[in-house]
Amino acid sequence: MSIKNFIHRYEAATTANSPTLLLLHGTGGDENSLIQIGSQLVPDAAILSLRGKVLENGMPRFFRRLAEGVFDQEDLLVRTHELADFIQSSSAEYEFDLSSVIAVGYSNGANIAASLMLLHPGLIQRAVLFRAMLPFTPTEPLDLTGTNTLLLAGRYDNLIPTASVEALASALESAGANVDLNWQPTDHRLTPADLSAAHQW
Repeated sequence: MSIKNFIHRYEAATTANSPTLLLLHGTGGDENSLIQIGSQLVPDAAILSLRGKVLENGMPRFFRRLAEGVFDQEDLLVRTHELADFIQSSSAEYEFDLSSVIAVGYSNGANIAASLMLLHPGLIQRAVLFRAMLPFTPTEPLDLTGTNTLLLAGRYDNLIPTASVEALASALESAGANVDLNWQPTDHRLTPADLSAAHQW
C-alpha cells in the first residue's frame, strides 16, 4: 500500500532512539487534532498522525458505524487491515522501527487501534487508548505477550458502557497483554488528568 492512501502528517523524532507516536483522532478530528497531545506525552518522539477516510455527516472517522456504539463489523475489518498495511508502508518510507511505535487513540481512533491489536497481534506493542471499547469479540486465539496498553476510561462516560471497557481489558489480558485500566472521574471528554496519567505511564 502507498502511504498516499491516507492523508497524514509525519514529523521526525528530534532525538535518536525515540519512539514513533501513531496518532488516531476521534470522530470529527483530523491529522492535526492530537499533535499537541502527542508532543506533550513524548516531546522528542516522531509523529505519524492520520485522518480517517470514512465520513459521517462530513466528519472523518476510521470506520463506519450503524448507530452510537454499534460498529459496521465488515467495514471495521477492511479498515483495520488497511491501517496495518499503511503502518508497515510508513515504517519503510519514513525509516522508523515498527517496534518503537506507540499508538495513541481517542474514541473512534482508540477503537480502531484496539481492533488493530486484536487482528494484527504484535504490530502495535504499546498503546494509550482514551475512551476505547471492545470493537468486536475475538474468535481466534491471540498472543499479545509483550504488549502494553493503558486504557483511560471515563467513569461517567454515557457513550461507552462500562462493561464494554472492561471487556476490552479482559480480551487483551486474556491474550497475554499487560493492561492498566485507569478510570477517570469524567465523561467522554479528555481532561488534563487523562494526559497526566498517560504521560506518567
